[in-house]
Amino acid sequence: MTFTRMFVRLGACLHRLPKRNAQPPALWPPGITRDPCAASRTQHTASHSKSCLWQLREDYFELSVSGLLMRFDYVWLRDHCRSASCYNMKTNQRNLDTATVELGIRPSNIRVDEETLFLTWPDGHVTRFNLAWLVQNSYEGQKQRAVQPRILWNSEIYNKAKVPTISCGGFMTSDEELKKFLKTFLLYGIAFVEDVPPTLEATETVAQRVSLIRETMYGRVWNFTSDFSRGDTAYTKLALDRHTDTSYFQEPCGIQVFHCLRHEGTGGRTLLVDGFHGADKVLKEAPGNFELLSRVPIKHEYIENVGAHHNHMIGVGPVLNVYPWNNELYMIRYNNYDRAVINTVPHDTVQRWYVAHRALTTELRKPENELWVKLKPGKVLFIDNWRVLHGRKSFTGLRQLCGCYLTRDDVLNTARSLGLQA
Repeated sequence: MTFTRMFVRLGACLHRLPKRNAQPPALWPPGITRDPCAASRTQHTASHSKSCLWQLREDYFELSVSGLLMRFDYVWLRDHCRSASCYNMKTNQRNLDTATVELGIRPSNIRVDEETLFLTWPDGHVTRFNLAWLVQNSYEGQKQRAVQPRILWNSEIYNKAKVPTISCGGFMTSDEELKKFLKTFLLYGIAFVEDVPPTLEATETVAQRVSLIRETMYGRVWNFTSDFSRGDTAYTKLALDRHTDTSYFQEPCGIQVFHCLRHEGTGGRTLLVDGFHGADKVLKEAPGNFELLSRVPIKHEYIENVGAHHNHMIGVGPVLNVYPWNNELYMIRYNNYDRAVINTVPHDTVQRWYVAHRALTTELRKPENELWVKLKPGKVLFIDNWRVLHGRKSFTGLRQLCGCYLTRDDVLNTARSLGLQA
């Protein structure tokens, strides 16, 4: 028997598959399973808009759509069936008990038409997949797609972009204005709401328009001055270098809200730095440093014994956190104040970690990457604490700030409900 490639038009490829352990003769290319009814396991379908090439392998189904080569395990295909008996379209939840699926399952029949893949399983159940859905949800498709689109910036890029601010009135009453705000926030990691009454209550109302407030040991909505009422440098008049907050939480707070209610003095400008921009520079110039910072876990710690406040928090994680399937950075945990004793790194890695950390720090401290803004009454600042570092200049006089943390999941939930990719 010789191997033959068979090309068929869309909607005309229906074949019975061999048993799982059937072995192809030596003349067949490796990985091509034998079909007792046809001498081919490679099929090609084509239309005016796209081409589809598929092949049945021993352990997986291979599909190429518009040049994207994808591989699907047969168990995955059965588990992700969207038929009414397997998936509840009203609740968007799986009905199928995955534990009942045979791990060695293979379809008995397969057919591909212009838009759909049809799989018939040994028990007669039929699974249908839209090809576009497979492209979107395949590992290969996800690997090429950003989870969240972003614009990386330094001060020049941000200022030239002339990012719009949102007025409190429209922000509170119009979903379209809220969507504009969230789009800006997701792209840049910072966004402003103007004309907010300079009160704690108004700030809380504005924050709740976006998300649920995350209550922490600092309270629900905090209101502080430089009275050192808490065991944190933020409660002083000293300058603060760039950092992310709550690095000592196992899950650092996702979004931070700042509102300067009054300042009777000088100084105190706020520093903002796009941590992802700095990390991207490290990735391009020294990928080994980026890889090390995304792999080595580091402890951050907060110990407080001031008045009635007694807290001891420890968070563990790498400085850079990436999605493993596409290496996309989703969180930076950078705080030199709260970094604990480095005892999670073996001695032969310590020096390389310091070199990598120094490279990132050097990038983050470049003047061209610093955006300085003056917070004033009425201007509320939202910061993506997983991306943008903040700091401040030292100041004189009375400076009163209020703010809170927001739950990241709920911010992203609001964005998705308004049709944004998040």
